[in-house]
Amino acid sequence: MNDDFYRIKRLPPYVFAEVNKMKAAARASGCDIIDFGMGNPDSAPPAHVIDKMRETLKDPKVHRYSLSRGIQGLRRAQAGYYQKRFGVELDPEAEVVVTIGSKEGLANMAQAISGPGDCFIVPDPCYPIHIWGFVIVGCEVISIPNTPDASFFTHLKQALDTAQRKPVAMIVNFPCNPTSAVVDLSFYEQLVDICKHYGIYILSDLAYCELYYDGKPPPSILQVKGAKDIAVEFTSISKTYSMAGWRIGFCVGNKKLVGALTKIKSYLDYGTFLPVQVAATAAINGPQDYVTNLRAMYKERRDILAEGLEEANWNVPLPDASMFFWAPIPEAYKKIGCLEFSKLLLKHADVAVAPGVGFGPGGEGYVRIALVENKHRIRQAMRNVKQFLQLDPEKQIHELEKA
Repeated sequence: MNDDFYRIKRLPPYVFAEVNKMKAAARASGCDIIDFGMGNPDSAPPAHVIDKMRETLKDPKVHRYSLSRGIQGLRRAQAGYYQKRFGVELDPEAEVVVTIGSKEGLANMAQAISGPGDCFIVPDPCYPIHIWGFVIVGCEVISIPNTPDASFFTHLKQALDTAQRKPVAMIVNFPCNPTSAVVDLSFYEQLVDICKHYGIYILSDLAYCELYYDGKPPPSILQVKGAKDIAVEFTSISKTYSMAGWRIGFCVGNKKLVGALTKIKSYLDYGTFLPVQVAATAAINGPQDYVTNLRAMYKERRDILAEGLEEANWNVPLPDASMFFWAPIPEAYKKIGCLEFSKLLLKHADVAVAPGVGFGPGGEGYVRIALVENKHRIRQAMRNVKQFLQLDPEKQIHELEKA
């Protein structure tokens, strides 16, 4: 019997497994771990959304199969959101499909538009499904540095000019998970021009577009004239309304790509539970003061964490958007790498973070810190981190090597 499964064999060891194992062991021994590792919102969704869910559950008809492409009301709501937020018109029948979270949508898009030997361009570091969605279906991935500046386009053109086979598409993700980087509309204008010239599609992940703090709201690539000719965009209610477990996302834009995803989904699922879709519609169509307040909460957490890092003499850039800090590990610990540094932070400060290398080779030397603990826990974490960073690095590294 062959148990050397092709797709499983292509997946590397899970980088976060070691940290998760240590975290579980520490908690089992009674340690109070302050967990910044996973981008898992800790706030309750809007009250009116939960009320709509309860109300809808009472109807016996909603417990049947739903629609894999999403109910019409939800697709119309998302089209309305794009019109109000970005000034982009979408046809809810042909240019919008509901996904079971953006992660499922990205993975199934990889299936829908790829074939044997196809390749795709993915910036590094990246949200894991951006690369592994294509690897799982047997495609090749070309990596370019994920730097939101002029060098991005230099590396992109080099990759397109030297690829043995023309890529089918590329992924972009701004505000970025994990780096929190943002771009303006001129970046997307240049990207659309290049990809049109080379004849490749663009898959944009805009999951964090409502979590911005000190600047203008992040733009959509679909605001670029002619972008819908080659681009789709993935969004989600997970972070905007603290509804990560509800699993509602969207893919909108280019009709051919949306149609391909819609068709592949029709063979694979019946869509998210209908009451969840109805409640998600209420979230998008209802009052948006929740989003304003949520943004203020994350900004307050961001500023408290930034102040704590500064007091600990850990020099970390302040994010303009997303719910993450992308923190270069302190100079004294760079030689052991981000995974080992994460272990030390967990052991000596009771603080869990995500090792940057889990987001690709380009993430080595960084850790991702998610703003998913309340402000009091953040302050405690920063006190712990400050005490840890006052210890002798060489001694801590030596003990780690001995263990």
